[in-house]
Amino acid sequence: MNNKKTILIIGFALFASFFGAGNLILPPYLGFNSGPDWWLVALGFVTSATVIPLLALFGHARLQGTMLDFGNKASPIFSLVYSLCVYIIAITLPIPRTAAVTHEMAIQPFFHTSSLLTSSIYFGIAFIFIMKRDSILSILGKFLTPLIVLILLMIIIIGFFSSPGTMNASLLEAPALVAGLLEGYQTYDALGGILIGGVVIISLNLEGGISFEDKKSIITKSGLVAAFGLFIIYAGMIAVGALHNTEFEVSITRPELLAGLSLKTLGNIGNLFLSVLISLACFTTAVSVIVGTADFFKGLFNNSQLAYTISAIIACIIGVLVGQFDVHYIIVVALPALMFIYPITIVLILLNIIPVRLASGKVFKAVILVTFIFSIPDFLGFLINADWLQNIKEVLPFAKQSLGWILPALLVFVGVNLIQQPLKQR
Repeated sequence: MNNKKTILIIGFALFASFFGAGNLILPPYLGFNSGPDWWLVALGFVTSATVIPLLALFGHARLQGTMLDFGNKASPIFSLVYSLCVYIIAITLPIPRTAAVTHEMAIQPFFHTSSLLTSSIYFGIAFIFIMKRDSILSILGKFLTPLIVLILLMIIIIGFFSSPGTMNASLLEAPALVAGLLEGYQTYDALGGILIGGVVIISLNLEGGISFEDKKSIITKSGLVAAFGLFIIYAGMIAVGALHNTEFEVSITRPELLAGLSLKTLGNIGNLFLSVLISLACFTTAVSVIVGTADFFKGLFNNSQLAYTISAIIACIIGVLVGQFDVHYIIVVALPALMFIYPITIVLILLNIIPVRLASGKVFKAVILVTFIFSIPDFLGFLINADWLQNIKEVLPFAKQSLGWILPALLVFVGVNLIQQPLKQR
């Protein structure tokens, strides 16, 4: 096996899998609203949408198992429940969103058909690709990613050199860094890191004859390739959105802004290029995540191909049904679920990459429990507006920024390790 070629192919496939077009509409709009603070927003966004997913791949490189291995130290039951939550969220929110974005930006402007028809055809074609499991990484890495990157780089480079030179002031209500960090949740890339990393593990296992250390090297280096690509594209699109924010109305929507930027940078043919980009980027993400979900249930039921097929069919049916809703609605509905699952995902990723001596089973249990408890106000904040909830957020550090779990989790991590160290020395 040519490891360099494999690393590039897998790296490109990972990039395409993370970078769905649902994610593409987020950075320009974030930059548009941040104005001169775009670089701070980009720093926060890249942290949650690029660095955390990269660390998830590092965790996979170390564990080389399934998503269950990320939480088994806390409890096998917890790990199973957590994994099921991730897969349910993945197939009911971000995957249908890829169909909704495709309809609004690539189909509706040219063909005034129904969103139900779009999502039905979209997931019908996706199912065909999903059933070609053995060649999925090669298809994504060799053919689809280069086209996506080329179109995006054209928009970014031309956008940099054609900007008017002035920017409107920031419209963000939260601090720029925090706004970028939380908007990065909407990419689902941290969830994608632990989900799609499993796809890579299985794909490498199917190749056969690759040692544990070689797989570790391939996953790590492929992750770096994907992360570098994500960094360039995400930061570039945020910058372009900021540099051109005087040229659009404040009330513009995310899809409208992306369409407007493609028109300004690529001219009249920009809409055609954008349609191709949207279709490819959405499709690669949908296929990758559904394959990861089907792989998981196949492994859960003793390597049953029937379980793989049924899981893929269910995911596609859900995609058709939810994908007919508009993009904004799916984004809003997703917020409570993200506030619940993202903090736990982040701490699981971090606990699986730090030295083993600092991440015992007790540390896992304590940190995850505290993270869950202190994430509840963030979760409820998107569902209800109660005085008692606001009072809690006033007292809890960083709770106003929806990050109230960070300090308690850190303190518990340090505290449990300090208690354990003297006990180990006795």
